[in-house]
Amino acid sequence: MRISSDNIDTASVDAALGTTRAVRLRLDLEREVDQQTILDCIDIAEQAPTGGNQGSRRWLVIRDEALKARLAELYMDAAGRWMVDARNKLDGTGHPNERVMASAAHLAEHLAEVPVIVIPTIIGRHDNSGRPGLFDSVIQSAWSFAVALRARGLGTAWTTAVLNAEHEIAELLDIPDHMTQIAMLPVAWTKGTEFNTAPRYPARDITYVDGFGRIYDSGPSSPITMADGPGTIVETDIKAPLSRVWELVSDINMAAAFSEEFTGAEWADGHDGPAVGAKFLGSNTHEARDPWTVPCFINVYDPGRSFGWVTSDPDNPGARWRFELEPIAGSVRVRFILHLGPGRSGISEVIDARPDLEAKILHRRISEHRANMQRVIDGLASLV
Repeated sequence: MRISSDNIDTASVDAALGTTRAVRLRLDLEREVDQQTILDCIDIAEQAPTGGNQGSRRWLVIRDEALKARLAELYMDAAGRWMVDARNKLDGTGHPNERVMASAAHLAEHLAEVPVIVIPTIIGRHDNSGRPGLFDSVIQSAWSFAVALRARGLGTAWTTAVLNAEHEIAELLDIPDHMTQIAMLPVAWTKGTEFNTAPRYPARDITYVDGFGRIYDSGPSSPITMADGPGTIVETDIKAPLSRVWELVSDINMAAAFSEEFTGAEWADGHDGPAVGAKFLGSNTHEARDPWTVPCFINVYDPGRSFGWVTSDPDNPGARWRFELEPIAGSVRVRFILHLGPGRSGISEVIDARPDLEAKILHRRISEHRANMQRVIDGLASLV
């Protein structure tokens, strides 16, 4: 069947893709799921691309109550008890993982009651060589299955912890040794059909152009210009308390211990600590020019989350710098972000002298900044 892109309702496709995530607490355990609906979703899933155009996916649909009960036992042994314990410990604490663990524990406790459990498998065994292999022919199909469910008012949750009991599952369901189990998908109608999109980084913050970590406010043009707002990001996960990492990144002198350009800072105009609007003077050195000092103004101050400043002119800055912190499973993800412009800075004079080399000048300058930013973030990690 041929389908023209002119006939595709983009908004509906985007809505299904944008709201398909793990559904656990809102699975309707009482409403029956008919087999044809499952088969329709598998038909859609089988349209996903597959290596060599070989149809090697096989789907197990588990409806038998005794089999579901045994799968639930295996899931509880593999991870469920840990989820329940974590849920109980985090309950009422406000911890970032409190809601996630409550949802995960709920599924573990009620897996046997889910109307249908679907296990996608594929012919073959992964050789762990690191080369593309089995999974690049099945993951996208299994996810298409989840999106097809969402479009029809059903939900699921991508679970893999039970695969720690792969051999027991194979024995229980007569799965041959030459088959690889990919995931376990509990399927049910959802309680209500409206779901929100999740908070995620904007595409421009995590999309790099022509080199890792290279970001732009707009465009970019070809060749790039200052008007594109070029910049860079470095990031790392640090195993340390959030409070300690925040203490360091909000210290205006921390970076001076590691950067080869930034040498130190001092508060100015009566300010003596970080707050939105506070001013400090940053001292710098570079082999191509005499040492210089630039006025900086704090424009982002969200304790425990983000700390940023702009240079030269708060209304038309020459550069914008920012640290962002995010708790990640026992660690803190630290992102150090730079955008040049839109106002003038030291590099503007260099570009004025050779406008034909603007792209190369910007590329070199951003590379210098990125190297120093990496030194700073590595140094930060060493401090904690």
